Formats: sequence, structure tokens, C-alpha cells
Amino acid sequence: MGTQSVKPITNKSQRKQFINHLLNDVEALDMMIKTDAFEKGIQRIGAEQELCIVDKYYRPSFNALEILDTINDPHFTTELGLFNLEANLDPLELNGKCFSQLESDLYDLLDKAHKAAASIDFNKIILTGILPTFKRKDLVFENMTPFQRYKVLNDVMKKVRGSHFRVKVRGVDELIIDHESILFEACNTSFQVHLQVGLDAIIDQYNWSQAIAGPVLSVMTNSPMLLGRELWSETRIALFQQSIDLRNSSQLLREQKARVSFGSDWVRDSILEVFTDDVARYAPLVTADLSGNPIEDLKNGIKPDLKAIGLHNGTLYKWNRVCYGVHKNIAHLRIENRYIPSGPSIKDEIANAMFWIGVMVGMPDDCKSIWKRMAFKDAKGNFIKAARTGMDTYFNWFGKGISAKKLARKILLPMAHDGLIKANVDPVDIAFYLNIIKERIDKNTSGSQWLVRSSRMLQETVSREEANILITYHMHKNQQENLPVSQWELAKPLARKDANSNDKIHKVMSTQIFTVDENDAMRLIKNVMQWKHINHIPVINSKHKIVGIISASDISNVDKFDDYSASQVMQKDIKIAHPDMLIEEAKALMIKNNIRCLPIVDHDELVGILTKTDLDKLNL
Repeated sequence: MGTQSVKPITNKSQRKQFINHLLNDVEALDMMIKTDAFEKGIQRIGAEQELCIVDKYYRPSFNALEILDTINDPHFTTELGLFNLEANLDPLELNGKCFSQLESDLYDLLDKAHKAAASIDFNKIILTGILPTFKRKDLVFENMTPFQRYKVLNDVMKKVRGSHFRVKVRGVDELIIDHESILFEACNTSFQVHLQVGLDAIIDQYNWSQAIAGPVLSVMTNSPMLLGRELWSETRIALFQQSIDLRNSSQLLREQKARVSFGSDWVRDSILEVFTDDVARYAPLVTADLSGNPIEDLKNGIKPDLKAIGLHNGTLYKWNRVCYGVHKNIAHLRIENRYIPSGPSIKDEIANAMFWIGVMVGMPDDCKSIWKRMAFKDAKGNFIKAARTGMDTYFNWFGKGISAKKLARKILLPMAHDGLIKANVDPVDIAFYLNIIKERIDKNTSGSQWLVRSSRMLQETVSREEANILITYHMHKNQQENLPVSQWELAKPLARKDANSNDKIHKVMSTQIFTVDENDAMRLIKNVMQWKHINHIPVINSKHKIVGIISASDISNVDKFDDYSASQVMQKDIKIAHPDMLIEEAKALMIKNNIRCLPIVDHDELVGILTKTDLDKLNL
């Protein structure tokens, strides 16, 4: 929605007025399509870089507005969360060394961001699809950027939804969370790439962008985790859709499309179908000052801004989006790729952009009118499979099965190379950036794979939260060296002294927790504690909230308690701690209350346990 001052549509009059503006825009766009009133003979590329801000401990920082003021560059703007910023790159003609120029431009902008962030309490800039160190408590309304358009959108979406938003993603782990605002959407950071396309090719090119989305995404994934859970290879795809899904259960049964959508069919007759489908399917949520008439503007030789369409599109989120733009009274159409994640490095991002653009401009002639050769659900299914399993995906590609790696290496990389040569892109640049994709495939190392492998290895020796911090530290270090992810070593623990009073519980707590229900029989609990060699076990109720602790000392004479339930034996007066509590504070709390363990609770959820044995290991 840009910088428009928006307001919610709250009555029939506002709705009618906005729809009239929307229909005028559609009619004006139809007139422009019929008269071919768009720029010809040139293709441009562009990009938007979303980024995360972390503090000196690699946890989310909420200093976006202060950093933005310090940068003082119109290329930068706010994002939904106070822990994000966005940098908009100037468009470049698709030829020559445009990609190495794009890298240079991006490096210069991010250098400004790095310096500004460092000047404010040693903050840092991270390129990542989802920041590994997010916690539930970070994603609350108070951490939303305090601008009217964000608050209005949040309020309107909550009202339409009629209940809390829910995120439910199953991967290696499972995450189920109810949340009260749209801020979970801000977990997603992307590197959005734009390709200007002429009107004569826009239908086939847009359909082609849909057909290749799954295979292209499969070699670019960089978001395998959220809140420490290992989920999809590109978790952003599931998270984005669910975090702002406005449908209630009855609408889900009627298969109403979500506002985050891959699409439902190919475009066949006119690119206008993309816009009319959006008007037909989705009720407008917000409005703004939309004075003027685009049809009259056209009659007077003025290419209109089509503000109503832009505003409506700002409440919809498509992974491939057709965009209309006008500059110096010259209108153009472009396709925006929104599924490429931010990171792992600047070089990886430019390689991703080149790969997608190369495959786009290298589209084979026999892929025009693609609906004659591929079912739309094959393209959609390929996209979802790629988001789930990345480079391990097996695709249905024009009726034949093929692995993601083979498809990219044998078909798409040569196609991208040939398309870029035809576009007069510098051969040295082509070889350099496409080789980054090739090495990623040959070494079987995408950003997601690096993150997962690093996390699993680290958690053999440190807690999950400490692993997330270490991953983020190494990610930042590698990005500063601008190394492609295929050259990254796995993250490892840092050499440091034993824990001291300034360390926090999350660095040493146990996160592999066994729990029992308050109605479980003590005979079972005794056996669980013996089998798993544990001395303390939390007791939870039907709402999965901790209500007690059972310790080895409580069951020393357990035989006489065999028929008792946990609720009859457990210690109900329990002390709890939170992950950011200092270890020294936790130790003092345990001594004061003469207890040997502390349940660790974050956002009312049991996330770990700290025992006297853990402290003894640290010589504390």
C-alpha cells in the first residue's frame, strides 16, 4: 500500500465509492490493453530487499525507525515489524553487466544499513527468510511499526477474521499457534525480483512464471525454521498464507481463496483477467483519498496511476504478481516474484534473481499457451512440494517425473543461460552467477540445508535457543564476507569461558522435556523417570499448562502411591523462570526456595527446565 494514508471501509457508502474507483481503474486498464498503451522494446529488472534487524546478542531489535532516520536515504522504507526494513533498488535495463551492477547497488545500500544499525546500540543487519532467534513474545502488537496503514490493516483483518489467527505447520517438527495480530506475517523476509514484460508477451510470461515457480523455488529455499521448530524447507510459504488468512471455517468449506494465493488457473485471453479475478473474489478492506478519474486522464493523454487497483492489491499477496506502473507518463507491466527468500548472502540473492529471470526470458516457444501442455494443478502442486522439501523434491514436469536437482541442472540452468545470452547479458556475469546455483546443487547445500544441518549439530552440545543464536551469529559473519552458502562451514559453538553471572538460562537449560498429565498414574510416571534417567518431571493439565513438578524424592516410596494420580503427589507450589533470566538469578531463586529444578516458561508455554545438575556442570 506504499505510503498512502489508508482508512478502513466501515459502511456501504465507502464500499460503493471505492468499488466505483476500482471499476474505473479496471476500465481504464482495459482501454490501455486494447490500445497497447505500454512501453515497448525494453526490459528492465528491479528488486526489493527486505531485511531483519538484530541487537548485539543476535535477538530481534525494534529500532527500525531510529535506523531509518540515521540512514536518511529514500531507497529505504519501513516494513510491518519494527525489526524489519526494506531497501528498494533502482531498476536496470536487462543487458550487459546489469546483474553485477545490481549486486554493487545492493551492497552499497546494505553498507549504509549496516553502519546505521551499528551506530544504534551495536545493532546488526541480517539477510534471512525467517530470523532463527524469533520468540513468541517478539511477535506482539506492540512491536508493529506504529504507522496508520499497518494498524488499519491489522484492525480490519482481525475484524473480518472474527477470531484469532492460527498458524499450523507440520514438518519434521510441528508448530500450532494462535495469535492476535498479523505480525507473524512480518517473520517473512524476502528478496522480491521484478521483470518488466511487454504487453504482447505478458500472458505467456505470467503463465510461465507460475509453471516454473516450484522448480525455481526448490534450489533457493532459506527458511526451514520458525520459533526453533524445524518445519518446511521454505516455511515462509505456509506461514505467510496462514498468518493473515481471513477465512472462517464456513468459508474454508466453500473453498474461498485465501488472500495469500498461488492462483487458481492459467490466464488465457487477457492479462486483465488477473485484475478482474481479484475484484470478483475479494471484498475491499481499506480505502484512501482517490480523487480523479483514470478514464478522463487517458482521454487527456495522461497515463493514470490506477491507485484503487494498487490499494486493493496491497491487501492481496500472490507469489507471482502482475504489477502496473507509470513513470514520466510511460506505463509498463511487470511480473514480481515474491517467493524468493532473503539471503543467505548478497551473491546468493543475485544468483537467484539471475536464475529466475534467465528461465523467464529463456521460455521455450512450445511453452506458449501452456494450458495446452500442463495442468494448472501440476504447477500449483509443484510449488507446494518445493516449499516443503526444497532440493529433495520430485516434480511432475510436463507429465514426467523428475528430481529438483536434475531438472535445474539439465534443463533450467541451460535454459537460463541461453535466455540471458539472447538478452545480451554479459557472458562473464552469466557464468559467475549461474555457477553459484550449480555449486549449490552439486554440493547439496541450500540455505535451508545449511540451517538445518547447523541446528542439528549444535543441539548435540547446546540448548535450542543457544543454537539459534549461534546460527544467526555465523550467518551474519558469512554475509559480511559475502560468501555464497555453498561455501559456508556449518555453524559451531564459539570458544568461550564457562558460563558466568551475565549468561542467561536459555544457554544452559534442557529443552528435551518429558511431561506427564495431571491424571496419569504414578506407576507410569515412576517408570518414565527410570527409563529416561530423569529426576524431575513437569506435570501439565488438559490445556498443556504446567501445574506441578514431580521429583525423584517425591516417589522414593512410590509403591504405596501406585494407584495415585500425578495431581495427588506433585508439588503444586512451583517456581518458574523465563529463558532470558540470568543464570545467577536462577541459582539464587533455587537456593532461596530450596528447590533443585526450575521449569522455564516463555509466553505461558513450557520451553525448558533448569536443574541443579545443569548448574553443577558449570561450576556455579
